[in-house]
Amino acid sequence: MMAYGDIKLFAGSGCPELAQRIADYVNIPLSSWDIVKFPNENLFVKLHGSVRGQDVYLIQSHARPVHQNIMEMLIAIDCLKRDSAARITAVIPFMAYSQSDKKDQPRVPISARLLADMIEVAGADRWITIDLHAQQIQGFYKIPGDSLTAFHILVDYFLQKKLDAVVVTPDLGFAKRGRNFAAELNLPLAFVEKRRVGNENEREALTLIGNVAGQDVIIVDDLVDTAGSIQQAVKLVKERGAKDVYVTFTHAVLSDPASERLSQLGIKEIVTTDTIPIPPQKMLPNITVLSVSDMLGEVILRSHEGRSVGELFNE
Repeated sequence: MMAYGDIKLFAGSGCPELAQRIADYVNIPLSSWDIVKFPNENLFVKLHGSVRGQDVYLIQSHARPVHQNIMEMLIAIDCLKRDSAARITAVIPFMAYSQSDKKDQPRVPISARLLADMIEVAGADRWITIDLHAQQIQGFYKIPGDSLTAFHILVDYFLQKKLDAVVVTPDLGFAKRGRNFAAELNLPLAFVEKRRVGNENEREALTLIGNVAGQDVIIVDDLVDTAGSIQQAVKLVKERGAKDVYVTFTHAVLSDPASERLSQLGIKEIVTTDTIPIPPQKMLPNITVLSVSDMLGEVILRSHEGRSVGELFNE
């Protein structure tokens, strides 16, 4: 017998299409509720049915508007807790503030820790997320969780292409995960070496460690925000003689001017996932979006049934 009642799925405003795809995979309809934004910008949540004794999964990505979606998630968790849900799991395909994981300069916050505390205080019992920018964030939580990766989905896509290419990471900080990506594809690896110049948000690509001359290139990262790092990496590998350039990443944050930059780089294909909805005005013709819905749906089923999640990834 299950330790909890039936699965209940709720979709937040951050990724309704992805939530529906997850519901289709697990063959359970999304539960209905009202999410109201008052004229004073306060949020209100009301369930249409009881979740007493149920195993509840709240699917909410921290897409734009980021802080509204975070607050909506916290209020929804509190609402579910007060209706006596047996277990509440926050399914957060893209978790905001994962780049604020340490004090790397004086007088700054550790916002990722604050977010973890808020999710726990709201009443979540577990969490699930994909490709944290900093994996040590897992240690900020006292409640258990599953830190997943979409790299298996991206790797499978590129395996079908059978490219003779070089995998390139846009900075040395991503070297370890880039090495794993290259190993799965059985391809060589190169790195872009960078150093900070000017203010905190300005960086300069210095050199390429590795050879890409006459080769196709796959530039891999976990997220693309303004696309500044990708822009530098693409220009650098082309200067070093690369042929077709592919760019792949999990989270399409795409803050302005990312779409404009990406459209001007002559990239063969941009491969990402649906952890964050991409607005129509930012959907470039060469973007391919792969869904993480099957993976998240399977993790939800395994979590509910008390089966290993690691087995999905041969761990």
